[in-house]
Amino acid sequence: MVMIEQKKVNQLKPGDTVFHFLLKRKSELKITKSNRQFLDLELGDETGYIPAKVWEGFQNLKITDDSVKILKVAGTVDEYQGSPQVKVDKIRPALPEDNINVEDFLPKSKRSLELMLSELNERIDKISNPFINQLLSLIFDSDNLDKYKRVPAGKAWHHAYIHGLLEHTLEIVKICDLMCDIHPEIKRDTLICGALLHDFGKIEELIYDSNFDYSDKGKLIGHIVIAALLIEKKADQINGFPQDLKNQIIHLVLSHQGKLEFASPVEPKTLEAIVLYHADELSAKTNAYKQAIKAEEKSGKSWTRFLPLAGTSLMIPKETEDEAPKESLFD
Repeated sequence: MVMIEQKKVNQLKPGDTVFHFLLKRKSELKITKSNRQFLDLELGDETGYIPAKVWEGFQNLKITDDSVKILKVAGTVDEYQGSPQVKVDKIRPALPEDNINVEDFLPKSKRSLELMLSELNERIDKISNPFINQLLSLIFDSDNLDKYKRVPAGKAWHHAYIHGLLEHTLEIVKICDLMCDIHPEIKRDTLICGALLHDFGKIEELIYDSNFDYSDKGKLIGHIVIAALLIEKKADQINGFPQDLKNQIIHLVLSHQGKLEFASPVEPKTLEAIVLYHADELSAKTNAYKQAIKAEEKSGKSWTRFLPLAGTSLMIPKETEDEAPKESLFD
């Protein structure tokens, strides 16, 4: 594999020369008020994206085709309405002989995949309920596990990177285990099963081979229902699987987003469901807020832009020697 030495997108600034392979995130043919056609692009790598405009030489290159994922771009970075954008001089789709791997341009978890898979297997092995063990064994087959370990946890808001769902799930499992240590009344195996499966439907809901987006199935059905149907199907294949246990596990999946207005089909109605909802919220929002701050920490500003999903701007902390962040397993 040929590794391309190029400045990362989040490092580009006005005046820089661009001679890059970049992931095509969006592409649209547009027409100016003077009836001049141009190509409006959003280009990126694992660090972020930058808008680009192409005025000449793109008409016969089929750049807007869905099959074109990576583009070779030559141009310069200028500024438009206070933000950098690329003025493209030359552009073409990447060729097979360029030896470009699309996944190299996608953001990835900074945690070791091998370590996370080991944690997943070790935690599943601790489950003592034989029915839950069989259920997880059927669901985490080789095909599903291959998707599960790669899929992001979301399109953009939290853990939106390769291996993101696995990282997010392991965070939730740790929070749930802690709550079980504090409150022994909680059914630990049931709760952990729900934590492991709550977002399992995202392996079918999300597309992650190039850009992160929703599949047709994801748009039509959604990850919550996809996971609930899978649990129902697999539990029915296990001889003697208790109906009440199946209902409680499916309830954990159906209620994990907490409220009807948050697209949860039902609201939490068991102790385990309440814990899972709040554990999910804690993991998701902590990661989302951390990523939002990180994206703007070099801007020189004290606050991020307004974040619609958070409903607020976030304070960007000023690091001091005494408050320097410690290395985290999850960074």
